[in-house]
Amino acid sequence: MRGALSSSGYEAVTIEGLAEAAGVSKQTIYRWWPSKAAILGEALLEGELPEVELPMTDDLAADLRALFTLQGDDTVALARALISVTATDPAVGAVLDGRLAAPLREWTKARLARAADAGEVRTDVDAAVVADQLIAIGSYNALLGKPLDRARADALSDLILRGISA
Repeated sequence: MRGALSSSGYEAVTIEGLAEAAGVSKQTIYRWWPSKAAILGEALLEGELPEVELPMTDDLAADLRALFTLQGDDTVALARALISVTATDPAVGAVLDGRLAAPLREWTKARLARAADAGEVRTDVDAAVVADQLIAIGSYNALLGKPLDRARADALSDLILRGISA
């Protein structure tokens, strides 16, 4: 499923194509999964997730910019598919959110604590709220179907920093 997503995007994946690739009938696919979103959800729940190295330097602005530019075209396709899964199966979506968003939430908590200790951000900044905004930015760009360009990453980083700076 992931290979199909990388090459053609979620919208282009069909049950017929998945059945053909697996060497089974469409009926066999539908016997086990009600939709392609369910197939993707299960694949993400059971499969290995790509490791993403989140930036952790002494420069919070640079780390935010790097975070925003981590999304490439294949990541956007996967994120769009994940949004579809979450919209059609909230239970699977909740599990996937915990599995996929947890590393970003932990990174945000650690990175903002480090910045607060250095006097760069206010100590009352809620890392969970900031993490939700970072996730929302990525999700919005996935819905648009394109990664952030450098100018947009810079502008978003500056906006976030203005809101949390000490």
